[in-house]
Amino acid sequence: MILAVDGGNSKTDLALVAPDGRLLAALRGPTTSHQQIGFVPGIERMAGLVADLRGRAGLAADAPPARMGAFGLAGADTPADTRRLTEALVARGLASDGFVVNDAFMPIRIGSERGWGVSLICGQGVNAAGIAPDGRTARLAALGDISGDWGGGHDIGTAALGAAVRARDRRGPRTALETLVPAYFGVTRPIDVTRRIEAGVLEHRRLAELSPRVFAAAGDGDAVARSILDQQADELVAMARSIIVRLHLTRLDPIVVLAGGVFASRDQVFDARVVDGIRAVAPAATIRRAEGLPVLGAALLGLDHLLGADGPGHAAAVRRLRASLGEWHPA
Repeated sequence: MILAVDGGNSKTDLALVAPDGRLLAALRGPTTSHQQIGFVPGIERMAGLVADLRGRAGLAADAPPARMGAFGLAGADTPADTRRLTEALVARGLASDGFVVNDAFMPIRIGSERGWGVSLICGQGVNAAGIAPDGRTARLAALGDISGDWGGGHDIGTAALGAAVRARDRRGPRTALETLVPAYFGVTRPIDVTRRIEAGVLEHRRLAELSPRVFAAAGDGDAVARSILDQQADELVAMARSIIVRLHLTRLDPIVVLAGGVFASRDQVFDARVVDGIRAVAPAATIRRAEGLPVLGAALLGLDHLLGADGPGHAAAVRRLRASLGEWHPA
């Protein structure tokens, strides 16, 4: 079996997959990131989730572990990180053998059968990574404002709240966000949202929930909301440009895979700004959305390692896996 894991900073998705690509079980749990909860607690929480997953698959407690563990993990930022995580996960008995990659690379495997390309991620936060045809890789640090990042649902929501407060106290232009932002949180004024966050009554991270409201306001013609989305699109283009230039892909035809919840908006103006910006750097680029959650990328990489990319049964197993795990949506 293959144990596939997408361990992000906000959640962990796990899947158990047969060598022929059948999905045996899948589940979503809380974050196991060592950057969020510590190294040892992260490993132990991962072990608990794997035990739950094996139970869902109907495996006995004393059944052998998965033969291959494919872990796409946030925080696997350096060779030392990757080595330490791999050793700990295998030593804990989660798989007989395994490997760890940074989670930013998994969308590339989902969206590109060629094994190379660029991933552009816009979910709670943002990231970008790339693999060149010769195997060279590049990735952004993606540590938030301390590494020069802006964007993702949280930053979009924070910008929406700021714009709403500024509009109400006459420091900024009027915007529908003045009403939409406080109404979402059940209060009257934008400053009431700010004060609830300051008092610890409302968690700051919940501002990410405002992202769909910003897209809705922009779609209705709100100029302030549109300016926030334009900023986000331009940041994403800058990220893609960085990876494409660093890997010398400007004259090639890279597949750029868009992943993360913000790309689910289907806002034509936003999408066009991203696509046009990328093609200004790499005119032959193909831009597509990832069809499936990142854990699918981990599972596909696991199949590659277990069967070999050209091995017997590999192509059929990939098709079966895409049809099963690709349709999985956690409750």
